[in-house]
Amino acid sequence: MPISIAVALLLWGKVRGPRPVQILSRLAMIVFCQVTAVLMVFIMVNNANLIYGSWDDLLGTGKHVRAVPSVPPADPGAGGTAAASGGQGGSGDAKQPPKVAQQFRGVDDPKVPNDVQKTDLKGQLSGVDGEVLVWLPPQYHDPAFKDKKFPVVELIPGFPGSSSTWYGTLKVSEQLKPLMQQGKVAPFILVSPRTLLLGNSTDAGCTDVPGKVNADTWLTRDVPQMVLDNFRADASPDRWAVAGYSAGAHCATKLSLAHPNRYRAGVSLSGYNDPATEKDSLVGKDPKLREANNPVNIVKTAAQPPKVALYISGNKGDGYEDGQAIAAAAKAPTTVQVQETTGPHSSDVWKNMVPGVFEWITSVIPAQP
Repeated sequence: MPISIAVALLLWGKVRGPRPVQILSRLAMIVFCQVTAVLMVFIMVNNANLIYGSWDDLLGTGKHVRAVPSVPPADPGAGGTAAASGGQGGSGDAKQPPKVAQQFRGVDDPKVPNDVQKTDLKGQLSGVDGEVLVWLPPQYHDPAFKDKKFPVVELIPGFPGSSSTWYGTLKVSEQLKPLMQQGKVAPFILVSPRTLLLGNSTDAGCTDVPGKVNADTWLTRDVPQMVLDNFRADASPDRWAVAGYSAGAHCATKLSLAHPNRYRAGVSLSGYNDPATEKDSLVGKDPKLREANNPVNIVKTAAQPPKVALYISGNKGDGYEDGQAIAAAAKAPTTVQVQETTGPHSSDVWKNMVPGVFEWITSVIPAQP
């Protein structure tokens, strides 16, 4: 922006020609300065909050849905999965896909710590292609833990949102590393997959939508399988959790409730129950999917109450009442802790909550001796 202003000042008095031409030329200079000012502010805000991870994400030109195959049946015990995914189950058996070794590299973002790894994953079941960021706890490379398998927390960003946001803006790994070293937080492997799959104007809602996207399968089957294939991760659902903020909070709640065979705990920071709360939600525009993907309905219609612990936080009018509605509908062994917060719907609030949230997850999924 300073360059555009300097150029405008330099050329202002040098414009030649008829007066209308001079006026139009100077107006063009002013418009150019305004455009560059707005662009610079946007870039500063985006860099601070990592809303978009690339120009492709901003422009909506990235391609992340390679195909929308019929998904093989999930493992037994996935309560509510068929309903929440639009009834798509497909035919065939639940054979384990072949093990795939991934190549990992640095994130190449100055806001993301150097110890966060990135891989490009081609989802074998979902037909989704996207990056997945992984951070390993300090104990992972400690010889004393060489025979240990580690618990996992899957981190879901908001919409639009980047897979880098949890690490770069919420500082999750930087905040948790000393707490893990002190034994206050269990040594979780932290995994953040891409969720912006259909461009910047359509939220997939972490749902399998027939003919559109298998976002649920990507998050709950392909990404976890990649983690199990490439790291010493504990495969037991009792050792997995999923956490999210804003639209990602809605995902974390509904995925944990719909897949108790995959997650033991779910964390919602300023989330919502009704998918249509997000105006760009693909799920919210379909009455059947909208009803099936409301966590309250998942709890009420589950064949048996899911063995899941939920931590739901939010300000009044921003997630708090939604948490209370889930708590009112839940029955044992489902447990729901609702925490009222203050402050805006922003990353500053969620970042400050990270230590306490992971201490709560540790109380549900403790470090193994």
